[in-house]
Formats: sequence, C-alpha cells, structure tokens
Amino acid sequence: MRLLVTGGAGFIGANFVLQQLTEHGDVERLVNLDKLTYAGNPANLRPVEKDPRHVFVHGDIGDSELVAKLLGEHEIDAVLNFAAESHVDRSIDGPEAFVQTNVVGTLRLLQTARAYWSKLATEKKSRFRFLHVSTDEVYGSLRPQDPAFTEETPFAPNSPYAASKAGSDHLVRAFHHTYGLPVLTTNCSNNYGPLQFPEKLIPLMIQNALEGRALPIYGDGMNVRDWLYVRDHCTAIRLVLDRGRLGETYNVGGLNEQPNLLVVDTLCALLDELRPHPDGASHAKLKTFVTDRPGHDRRYAIDCAKITRELGWKPAESFATGLRKTVAWYLANQDWCADITSGKYRRERLGMLS
Repeated sequence: MRLLVTGGAGFIGANFVLQQLTEHGDVERLVNLDKLTYAGNPANLRPVEKDPRHVFVHGDIGDSELVAKLLGEHEIDAVLNFAAESHVDRSIDGPEAFVQTNVVGTLRLLQTARAYWSKLATEKKSRFRFLHVSTDEVYGSLRPQDPAFTEETPFAPNSPYAASKAGSDHLVRAFHHTYGLPVLTTNCSNNYGPLQFPEKLIPLMIQNALEGRALPIYGDGMNVRDWLYVRDHCTAIRLVLDRGRLGETYNVGGLNEQPNLLVVDTLCALLDELRPHPDGASHAKLKTFVTDRPGHDRRYAIDCAKITRELGWKPAESFATGLRKTVAWYLANQDWCADITSGKYRRERLGMLS
C-alpha cells in the first residue's frame, strides 16, 4: 500500500504515520505532506526520519500541481486527509485561515485526487480511497439529557472552526455522490495523548502545573467532552480505510465523557503521584476559573456503535489508562515540550523549509 498522508507532522497525523510505519508491514511508501504551520512539528517524525518508506514533503494541500505530482510519482493508493486548522480559540480570533485550509484546501485536494483517480487502470482505480478525518464539533452542542451524536445527527456547527470542518465534510460527501470518488469520512471526539501541541487542554494543564503556573478553566468547568486516546483513533482510521463502506461516515469516540473540571482534577492527582510538588501541596491549588470563551459548546458525546458493529472497533484505553500514559509521556519527554515553549521547534521547522 502506498499512502499520501496530509498534515502528517501534526498531532493526530504524526501518530498515524508512526503507527503505520511501525505496526503495519503492508505500507510500502508513505508520503507525508505538511505545510508546517505553527502546530506542525518536525520533531514528531524523528522516529521515522531514516525510514526509507517515509517521504516528507513540505507543501500545501491547496497546491494542486504539487499534489498531482506526488500522487503520480508515488503511485498512491489512498489519500488520508488530516490537514486542518483545528483550534477553536484561534478560529474565533481569525476565522479566514480556517476557511482557507479546511474548506478551500480540502476542495482542491478532492479535485486533484479525482483527476488522478479517474485516469487509473481499472484494478488500481477500484482500490483507491480518499479518507477525510473530521470532528464531532460539526454536530453542535448537546444538552445533558440528549443522546450522543450518531452519523445521522444533523450538522449544527457553532464555531468558525466547526463550520469550516462541516463545509469540508459536505464537499467530501458531494464528491462521492456527484463524481463517484471513493471516499470515507471519520468524525472523532476530543483526542489526547503523545505529541499534542500544548495549547490544548490536557498538555496545557500538564505543562502549566509542572511550571507552577495557573491552570485556567473556562466558565464553571462543566463543559463535557468525550475523550479519545489518539492511538485508538489511529487504529480506527486504519480499519475504516481497509474495510469501511464507500461513501459512509464513521463516528469514532472514546466512550469517556468527562467535564473539563474533572479532567483537570484527575491530571493534578496523577501529577501529585508521579511528580509531587516539593512542598507536598497538590497541583490542584493552581486551578483558576476564567471567563468562558464565546459560543462554548456545553457537551459533546459520540455514539460509535456503527464502527463497532461493522468493523469490530472499540477503544482499547479507558480514560484512566489513557490519561496515565499521556502524563507519563509528557513527563518523559520534557525536552520535546521545552523545544516548543522556547520556540526551538520553530527554528528547526524553518531549517526544514530553507
């Protein structure tokens, strides 16, 4: 199998790249196309930088000429689109970049993939796949008593980020129904785990606690998310790629609904155990409640019965086991974190671009 992975230097994409090259012997070539924006970190790919199967290319999914060249030269069998602007707070401050990458970029990627696919020989054409990785945020917000999101839940995005991802999902669906492009879509819940950029809740709280800084919690801290360990997510994506029904959407959830406040309390308890404060005080003393962000969705929850029923997938990690592994990884990889905090990773990134 020859894969084109877009956004493969980011959090979920890099975890997927590492998993494919270390656990799947059928990957003959993996072309990793990443624009290396602020969250794209070359250090994420160090374990495979000498793997001859891994080809890193700096570039934009909106560069149709480059994408066409990569598809043809490497005789790609499947495109997996992880590339996205994904931080809600940033989308509130600057929504245009999210539309440009998530909507326009996905459209151009689809157009280029379709042109390539349409010219393939019959057997290779029947094997080709375009898998689009999306989010549960396209479904909007749930009340405490509402059932979890299913694949049939109407879209109701509430942030510019969610709206841009909803637009990209619609385009993927349209390219299947209009042109017959063999597409698959996954909509996942909140991911956590190794390599996550420390602007997101879990790594931000870990780093702030270790540095003795405030742990900022939006509003009353009772916004609920379904937490999915990133490597479970990557396993699900590969299953969908291999066995998913064309044109279908598969929800991927961790079956771990937790309010943000409980997430922070659990992290503090783990850090009290694994990296106790010198004076014996709990890291929880650093909790600080701050003004809620605009349009903050109250609850997300994923019903992943479809992927379990059709493909036999279910998360391997509970919230307790996944969070412990995550904290242990960050404690063992403080150099990685320090490079981000200091900006060293940006200099390394610039070196790759020069």
